[in-house]
Amino acid sequence: MTDPPVIILVRPQLGWNIGAAARAMANFGLRELRLVAPRGGHPSSAALRMASGAEAIVEGAQLFTDVESALADLSVVFATSARRRDMLKEEITPQVAARRLWAAQTAGARGGLLFGPERCGLENDELVLAGALVRVPTDPHFSSLNLGQCVLLLAYEHLLVRHQADTENAVTSADDPPAPKAELLGFFEQLENALEAGGFFRSEDMRAASVRKIRNFFAGAQPSIRQLRMLRGIVSALSRAKGRAKTRLAKKRRSDILAGSTTEKSFDPQP
Repeated sequence: MTDPPVIILVRPQLGWNIGAAARAMANFGLRELRLVAPRGGHPSSAALRMASGAEAIVEGAQLFTDVESALADLSVVFATSARRRDMLKEEITPQVAARRLWAAQTAGARGGLLFGPERCGLENDELVLAGALVRVPTDPHFSSLNLGQCVLLLAYEHLLVRHQADTENAVTSADDPPAPKAELLGFFEQLENALEAGGFFRSEDMRAASVRKIRNFFAGAQPSIRQLRMLRGIVSALSRAKGRAKTRLAKKRRSDILAGSTTEKSFDPQP
């Protein structure tokens, strides 16, 4: 079994929200906080005051410059979003997210919960890295949640599942846990380079939209380590096959040119 899920706050704008999140984490047994480009420096006095007993979590928070590096060693990641997005992404409740994270944890895979900035939330390119979107059921007339409240709700659900030891929704077996995000990002790079070489992206505008859809699909599938290695092998094999086909075509063209040259010489008129 691995450590409990990591809480990742992306570009948090207010120190006291960081402190409130840390306090909620401590209440429900979560200890690892990661911050992506927090505004105004860290740790702030507001964050430490609001933590009120959970200062160690605030002071021990790891700092990152981008979401990809903050997720690199995690295998199962769910993102929170209050806004409807124009993408095909599974939406789950906090209870379902907690069960899946616990299942991954018991299978030996690290998990995390991703939270966006208070004002605008996560960008689409960040959301596609998550396996699913977590939506908290709220009154439709007032659905806005404070960042600290949202962290508290999800941390509470994880503690409930941990106490119940409910692993019914395990998505992988212990001997083949989900692949870490670093490996998934490496696969994305390999696949996108192969598609670029094959002329799949016809314009820069098409490339950006297509890459987002491709990443969203594979992140949602949450491939295991073995599955991802198989996918990388498939891309490599197809790339090699294309290279061999190009070589054979070039040899045939040279052969045809030589054959044509020989034929022309044989029909040269004699002086």
